[in-house]
Amino acid sequence: MKIIVLVKEVPDTYGDRKLNLETGLADRGASEAVIDEIGERALELALTYADSNEGTEVAILSLAPESATATIRKGLAMGAGSATHVADEALRGADLGLTAETLAAAIRRMGFDLVITGNVSTDGSGGMIPAMLAELLDVPHATGLSSVEIGDGAVSGSRAVDSGVQKVSANLPAVISITEALPEARFPNFKGIMAAKKKPLEVLTLADLGVTADNPEAARSIMLTVAERPPRAAGVKIIDEGDAGEKLAEFLIENRLA
Repeated sequence: MKIIVLVKEVPDTYGDRKLNLETGLADRGASEAVIDEIGERALELALTYADSNEGTEVAILSLAPESATATIRKGLAMGAGSATHVADEALRGADLGLTAETLAAAIRRMGFDLVITGNVSTDGSGGMIPAMLAELLDVPHATGLSSVEIGDGAVSGSRAVDSGVQKVSANLPAVISITEALPEARFPNFKGIMAAKKKPLEVLTLADLGVTADNPEAARSIMLTVAERPPRAAGVKIIDEGDAGEKLAEFLIENRLA
């Protein structure tokens, strides 16, 4: 079985996160670049399965700037066997449509039985890439899984819904996305770090994948305006003078909260 895991380089969640007010894009120089934690959890799921199933191939796929090589190699140090890095200046600021089209082209090129992704990235927070990939690859998908079982020819799991827990399954090949309910990722050890230096890491461009950034058949969007978030305004303070209940009710009604 070949499992492809999507990993993404993002600004450190615990660092400063800012927008470039000229481009509208994330200012990736404002904090340290790291693998998105949800992507690490997706990789851990694949590696755990590979640990107990001989012959399983785990490959990383990342769409990121050329400078992301070190971040991608961390995934190799964790235990992935190979990596594909899609890097092209035309992908700078790519919307979900172009991102999904590019990733799907790379996945077809790599070949796969199962694609594992996080449910939502911590930078863009789009949350649509897994479903878009399944549509483009013409395979079933199961998203937002809080537990996963990978079997012979099928994948199953459960996800939380408003009324309880939903059990889902899909025949392979398939695309799944997982939530933070899955286990945390393992730490790369020294042996893994040294081995990662020799593992194959292929770098591809849009031309290699036959994708053009101005393809009219795929949805494209542009940023029209961008501005800093305004300072948070002071809240309304209600002092109880015997009529606090009435004032609170009026506030809720006025703000359509009741």
